[in-house]
Amino acid sequence: MATRKSSKKPNVSADELKHYYREMLLIRRFEEKAGQLYGMGLIGGFCHLYIGQEAVVVGLEAAAEEGDKRITSYRDHGHMLACGMDPGGVMAELTGRTGGYSKGKGGSMHMFSKEKHFYGGHGIVGAQVPLGAGLAFADRYKDNGRVTFTYFGDGAANQGQVYETFNMAALWSLPVVFVIENNQYAMGTAQARSTSTKDIYHRGEAFGIPGEIVDGMNVLAVKEAGEKAVAHCRAGKGPYILEVKTYRYRGHSMSDPAKYRTREEVQKMREQHDPIEQVREMLLTGNHATEDDLKAIDKEIKDVVNKAADFSKDSPEPSVEELWTDIYA
Repeated sequence: MATRKSSKKPNVSADELKHYYREMLLIRRFEEKAGQLYGMGLIGGFCHLYIGQEAVVVGLEAAAEEGDKRITSYRDHGHMLACGMDPGGVMAELTGRTGGYSKGKGGSMHMFSKEKHFYGGHGIVGAQVPLGAGLAFADRYKDNGRVTFTYFGDGAANQGQVYETFNMAALWSLPVVFVIENNQYAMGTAQARSTSTKDIYHRGEAFGIPGEIVDGMNVLAVKEAGEKAVAHCRAGKGPYILEVKTYRYRGHSMSDPAKYRTREEVQKMREQHDPIEQVREMLLTGNHATEDDLKAIDKEIKDVVNKAADFSKDSPEPSVEELWTDIYA
């Protein structure tokens, strides 16, 4: 199946295009700032940045409705911001402060928001996939018309629990969109060296789950595919798989030098397929925005991110007593 691409004349308004531009730019600038804070020693542990993949989550959030759920892996900051979580609360969690979404005890990989229906951030590869099916099972039980977006990567697609989940989701017609964020390198191994098939979404065929490939660097293509997948799920037809071909510019985590690919490859992706630049070009060539308009948006986003960073640094660290709260005994 050919990769879904969007037409050059997008079937969206100028305001929607600006919204997608703003959302992707927020993720990009936030992650750049997180990388800086990590380098300064203010963020500890693991830190996996979403730079380059912004169109995936922004496009799918454009297809979501209030009450829909999302769950993902440890590369999760972009998902949090796209579903409306406060940048200050996210950054404060990264720096381990009480103003964070998990009171500074979850860090980069483990924060949640019941209000925004965001169920993590999970550090175990593939573990979120059966959990996402569980969220969808609850919605099917309640018959509330909601859908769960369950994100995982090309590396996690080789986990056995993914296929157990596919089987159950198909058996029970669960309203879950399985989103394979295929950034082509998993934790550092090219897909061709780790996966026996070129396209991963085909693996749903054994369970009767339909799917397709999407250009994950094109926010409008992702939105179109997301709307189709969501409509399938809401109609009670069971799960759907979207294999979203994307690309991360940074290494697997901040500690990864990414020597398994060339600088030229990364630079080529930046120059020819950058998701933010594509929307920027649409706004300018379509006369939907001027250079000054976009500069103003960029300044607004930088202010938001700088305030989030300041909040994270000013927020106090958790007290020792917090070790004994929010735990199962």
